[in-house]
Amino acid sequence: MRVLGIDPGLSRCGYGCVESARAGGRDARAVAIGVLRTPVDAPVPERLAELQRELRSLLTELEPDAVAVEKVFFQSNVRTAIGVAQASGLALAEAVNAGVAVAEYTPNQVKDAVAGWGGAGKDEVGRMVQVLLCLESPLRPADAADAAAIALCHLAHAPRLARS
Repeated sequence: MRVLGIDPGLSRCGYGCVESARAGGRDARAVAIGVLRTPVDAPVPERLAELQRELRSLLTELEPDAVAVEKVFFQSNVRTAIGVAQASGLALAEAVNAGVAVAEYTPNQVKDAVAGWGGAGKDEVGRMVQVLLCLESPLRPADAADAAAIALCHLAHAPRLARS
């Protein structure tokens, strides 16, 4: 199974594509990991259009079986929350339009699946992503590591979802 994880954001949208041949993702390997960026000084509609093009391109290039997106949960900064929500909506819509299965996970679900507990910190999650994907060094920036963690979370949940 190939999963594209998305850590949504308007300025920085992390993506992490991982694949696994075994249920639960115990043999997961990284396919492509990075961050899509939009210029902060550009008008929001242009930034959204650019992000949409980039997400569509990733879906075409990587051909995932599923797209997993972090749920917009809570943001203390309203402006940031709006950008995250807009990016999340684009990712969800583009995945559905591409005919790809879609799942959403809360930050605590991702942390629990990857690090073993929902209260794990960013460094802990990043280190576990490094270990689980057998990477030489931690992923930077954190948006890329978070996206890979979201994809790994989906792989961990996939056997249960298949039974539903």
